[in-house]
Amino acid sequence: MNQTVPLKDHSREQSLFLSRVIASAVIVLLLTFVLVGRLYQLQVVEYQQFAELSQGNRLRIEPLPPTRGLIFDRNGVVLAENLPTWELIVTPEEVPDIEYTLDSLESLGLVDSDERADLTELIRSHRGFERVNLRNLDDEQAAKFAVRRHHYPGVDIREGLVRHYPFGEVAAHALGYVARISREDLDRIERSEYAGTSSIGKTGVERTYESLLHGSVGYRQQVVNAQGRILLDPAVNNPIAVDNDTQAGLETRWPTPGDNLILSLDIRLQRAAEEAMEGMRGAAVAIDPATGDVLAFVSSPSFDLNRFSLGLSQADFRALNSDPDKPLFNRALTGSYPPGSVVKPFLGLAALDYGVVDADHRAMCPGYFQLPGHSHRYRDWKQQGHGLMDLHHAIVESCDVYYYQLAVSLGIDQIAEFMSTFGFGAATGLDIMGERRGVVPSREWKRSQFSRREDQVWFPGETVITGIGQGFTLVTPLQLAHANATLASRGARFRPRLLIGTENGVTGEEAMLEPESLPGIEIADEHWERIHGAMLGVTEEVGGSARRVMLGAPYRVAGKTGTAQVFSLAQDEKYDAESIDANLRDHGLFIAFAPAEAPTISIAAVVENRGGGSVTAAPIVRTLLDTYFEEADYVAR
Repeated sequence: MNQTVPLKDHSREQSLFLSRVIASAVIVLLLTFVLVGRLYQLQVVEYQQFAELSQGNRLRIEPLPPTRGLIFDRNGVVLAENLPTWELIVTPEEVPDIEYTLDSLESLGLVDSDERADLTELIRSHRGFERVNLRNLDDEQAAKFAVRRHHYPGVDIREGLVRHYPFGEVAAHALGYVARISREDLDRIERSEYAGTSSIGKTGVERTYESLLHGSVGYRQQVVNAQGRILLDPAVNNPIAVDNDTQAGLETRWPTPGDNLILSLDIRLQRAAEEAMEGMRGAAVAIDPATGDVLAFVSSPSFDLNRFSLGLSQADFRALNSDPDKPLFNRALTGSYPPGSVVKPFLGLAALDYGVVDADHRAMCPGYFQLPGHSHRYRDWKQQGHGLMDLHHAIVESCDVYYYQLAVSLGIDQIAEFMSTFGFGAATGLDIMGERRGVVPSREWKRSQFSRREDQVWFPGETVITGIGQGFTLVTPLQLAHANATLASRGARFRPRLLIGTENGVTGEEAMLEPESLPGIEIADEHWERIHGAMLGVTEEVGGSARRVMLGAPYRVAGKTGTAQVFSLAQDEKYDAESIDANLRDHGLFIAFAPAEAPTISIAAVVENRGGGSVTAAPIVRTLLDTYFEEADYVAR
């Protein structure tokens, strides 16, 4: 019997549908419980945590850079200050395409093409949210960018301060300069302390005392919208804000300005010396023998410090660096020169101290000197010779032959030992970087300098020429001024210094530093008197090599001229300045201290390739002394 199978089972379908509805309801109910539980967790249990996170999303921490400390000379004249400027800044994470943006800014003349690679590297070295200063802008450049600001997301201009040096080129090598923070700088500084700061000390005092000048960074919280635009800034909206105050829930910690520095420099002396050396290559250093204070520190030619702080282009820097006169080269600190005859007072003092000669001993100067058993003649600058010479007149008239004999009598070992006690061949310790040591030659020094054994032998002829400051001997102008100050103070020594005090940038309280004394030199008083008397004769006696320059001075000066050969002449060859290259002509040197009876200033000057010290360096020293004593209202007794 055939059965009919129904096409639909309504009862079964209804049961299946009902079970699915119930399952769905259960799932929805469970999900609802999960959602409600999660809402409870977020809104009640973890409310405080997420409220703080929400607050953080709408707040931005803006670093507040400190004001850089000022620099004053010893009389309170401002040498370095801060002036308002516009800074072109970029926030990397807000810029869609860094390279395109830099290209566009370059087309506006706001970015130097030579600096593109450095700028790109600098931007990449910062975190995405950190603002990077691309350069300082003048008013015209700032206006040019302002009207196009909407084309440059992540790029903006802000008010800032730029370092300014009122005297431009004056004291450039002592003060140093500030410039944009480089990748190399970031590797040596604490980045958090330089947040919001775009420049750092690069050379001179600006670099040595960077930690004092910089100060401490601050910060402020700002309310921003989703686009990062500031809605509330307590430092702006409430100008009565005080340190570390909290307003409208926003915190501000104000930066601490850097300390002001008080330098030993006397800007009047500095300017007088630089004007006297205009058009020359060389250096001049003046020191107070009683303290080690550096009163003038000149390297000529100089350069305008403001060009660096405003943002010197790579092309301009290359032009400065390749200048044949080397204006960036600090001749006072790192220039090494043969001292020539200015070593004669020191070697004369050595001979007296070691008992090698008697002060009244007289020796014949026929115009040349020969070592026993040798045919080579070491010539005197005076072809016909000086005749009979004692120590006093050998210094006054700068007799070379006398000092050839004196050097042989002393021997190179005693010369090296004695010269080292005055600081030659070693850094003086001046508080800026880059000082050279100079060279005090000795047997040991020569062995250390030459690899070939035959070159290591010390020859008697090398001792001979060491007696007149030639050969291997090299000094810096700073060393000369320092050693001359020791000579002036009869053996009392002080470390040369530029920083003599600080001034708190907030309270204005001054803290002056004590001079740092160095081990003194013990020599009999009569020996000091002999050398001082001979140096006084250089400027006052007939035949004195600096008498003409010092005529009419209302103060008494003890000094010594020097001429340093740049290259050696053959035995029978005559020196003719007009027939040789200008860069091979002699250097002129002069050291002096005054007043001779109670010295308060020691000066050393070097002029490159202009001839003897009596006609080149001595007039510069006279200008310095006139300025110094005029300023001190000095009255001759």
